[in-house]
Amino acid sequence: MKILFSPSETKYKGGMKEQLTKDSFLFPELFNYRTEVINKYQNFIGNATDEQLVKLFGTKKQDVINYYKNNLEDAEFMKAIERYDGVAYDYLKYSDLNNDEKDYIDFNVIIFSNLYGPILASDKVQDYKLKQTEKLDNFALEDFYREHFSEQLDQFLKDEDIVDLRAGFYEKFYKISKPYTTMKFIKDGKVVSHWAKAYRGIILREMAKNNIQSISELMNMEIDNLSIHEIKEQKNKKEIVYNILE
Repeated sequence: MKILFSPSETKYKGGMKEQLTKDSFLFPELFNYRTEVINKYQNFIGNATDEQLVKLFGTKKQDVINYYKNNLEDAEFMKAIERYDGVAYDYLKYSDLNNDEKDYIDFNVIIFSNLYGPILASDKVQDYKLKQTEKLDNFALEDFYREHFSEQLDQFLKDEDIVDLRAGFYEKFYKISKPYTTMKFIKDGKVVSHWAKAYRGIILREMAKNNIQSISELMNMEIDNLSIHEIKEQKNKKEIVYNILE
């Protein structure tokens, strides 16, 4: 079982000083592609105008801009699943899980980082700022990672059941080439966005707590305040539509 997950634009600061090496991430054989992106990111920041930085970072706060203008070489590392601080991560409550549950997430969850590309939840990343959909000049990171990492991801996932909990944008980083399961959340007959993020975190948490290893086990897993409204199947995609009861 492998779960695909989105990152978050907000992050926790801090971590430990470490050296970035080819063994820092999933797919060490593709490390040079990651460093190519990191170098482009740092070069862009080093030469960008204030207007470009506001757009890249998604903020006009000068103190935030000044903080993220610093060279990544000086930034500390933290496990990716602990670095990100968004709605889904708040509801996941990773720090409250026991060691077995954390291991489930660490080695079964692939996060699609805007900067680093597809990484394991246990891979360590720095505190960076990069607004979703932004480019480095004309360089589209999602296109680059899709081109260079799709084959390795296909091989990595070929014998796994896949649950895709990514937001729609991150499908641009990797198009799944085999059967997979995704989810949609409705309330009062309408698709929701904020609660979709929350329930992605909740479902991932429950999968870890129940050590879910197959789609059939997932389908039988009870989740508070959710009921299955319908199941849609189209080509390789099975979509579970959940009704929010609260």
